Amino acid sequence: MLKYVALFNEFESLIQNGRLKAGFKLPSIRQLSEQHQCSKSTVLKALQELEKKHLIYAVPKSGYYVVTKEFDGKSEPTMEIDFVTSAPAWHQFPYHDFQHCINKAIDTYQQELFIYGTPKGLPSLIKVIQKQLEQYQVFAKEEQIFITSGVQQALSLLTLIPFPNERTHILVEQPSYHLFVEQLKAYKIPVLGIQRTAEGIDLGELERIFSDQEIKFFYTMPRFHNPLGTSYSRKEREEILKLAVKHGVYIVEDDYLADFEENMKVDPIFSKDTHQMVIYLKSFSKIMFPGLRIGVAVLPKPLAVSFQLYKRTADIDSSMISQAALEIYIKSGMFERHRNKVRLSYLGRANLLYDALEKHSTSGFIRPASICMNAHIVLPHRLNSTHLINNLQNQQVLVETMAQNYLDGFHQEKILKLNVSNTNIQKLDQGIALIFKELNNKQNYYL
Repeated sequence: MLKYVALFNEFESLIQNGRLKAGFKLPSIRQLSEQHQCSKSTVLKALQELEKKHLIYAVPKSGYYVVTKEFDGKSEPTMEIDFVTSAPAWHQFPYHDFQHCINKAIDTYQQELFIYGTPKGLPSLIKVIQKQLEQYQVFAKEEQIFITSGVQQALSLLTLIPFPNERTHILVEQPSYHLFVEQLKAYKIPVLGIQRTAEGIDLGELERIFSDQEIKFFYTMPRFHNPLGTSYSRKEREEILKLAVKHGVYIVEDDYLADFEENMKVDPIFSKDTHQMVIYLKSFSKIMFPGLRIGVAVLPKPLAVSFQLYKRTADIDSSMISQAALEIYIKSGMFERHRNKVRLSYLGRANLLYDALEKHSTSGFIRPASICMNAHIVLPHRLNSTHLINNLQNQQVLVETMAQNYLDGFHQEKILKLNVSNTNIQKLDQGIALIFKELNNKQNYYL
């Protein structure tokens, strides 16, 4: 047996038997060479094979570490069938890997952690993000990229700063991201809504609003809308951009689930913008964890100065430790590996959800071309949604409507939203079956 193969087999056995724990740092190549009485090139080849098998990972200028045990995408056992919780499951994140990146960040950026003055974000992270964004067809210069304390902060700043079009009103899809809806209400910002359904948006109505109202920007989620779960077609994205340019309206494109896209031919609206009218937002909350508090905003040059000024007065710096750790996590290749695993896990959940909807729906459920962990059911007008939710809760099925996703005064459709980020997948089909059973229960309807 070749020496490197024997060395590979030895370490593989130690890792799989749990004798080498997750996060354990392997001895240096020189030390391993001396311990096993072989050349450094033999050790390196064995380590590279272990890396290919995703048993270890390399951190530049640090060494090799044992990866965390791969997760199977299953939720922890629970009696409830939860279609409400949208935060990623904590047990799916390889926290040992990221914990190492945090420790490495503290060692690497000791001085920077005690210095104020990077309101745009950690320069080295911006370089890494710039390269990563190109994977999504978002090409931007470093001066256009800002690191924010989550996308929520970016939305807050965009709401407050003056825009070159000197307008005051914001247009949002209805329904829309509930925290942004709450934010607009809290700030008393003039806001209008436009209906969005599974079929998309009325482009004629959109142009009428753009033409008749003083719209500062249009906030939209073209890909995997929150909470509907649907996406605009390529033609719709192009028409929305065309209308925005025609009427001088900026677009704020929230691409919060870009990392979960399976169809690499689906490009964001930003990729087609040649008039600097699109602001692109990307979140790490779903693919990583919400507590990371890092978002990315890519701005047209005319907005960059005002955005930086307002951000500096808001928080001086977004968390330097989080930024430095994320930079190391991405550069080491750990982010890409984690993203691929999580994407496959959630795609599996999404397929189970839509399979169950097709199986149990009595009204001819239509499966969209692109799916994610979000979906929705349009409820009959005569249905008492409060009774429905309570009856399902008594059967340990947790659901909610989209009431909080609507602006005050805007006509609300009765829609049940479904999210399977934390659903026990062994009970998912059972949960959907119970929902449709209650939808057919006459006691849940007004007389």
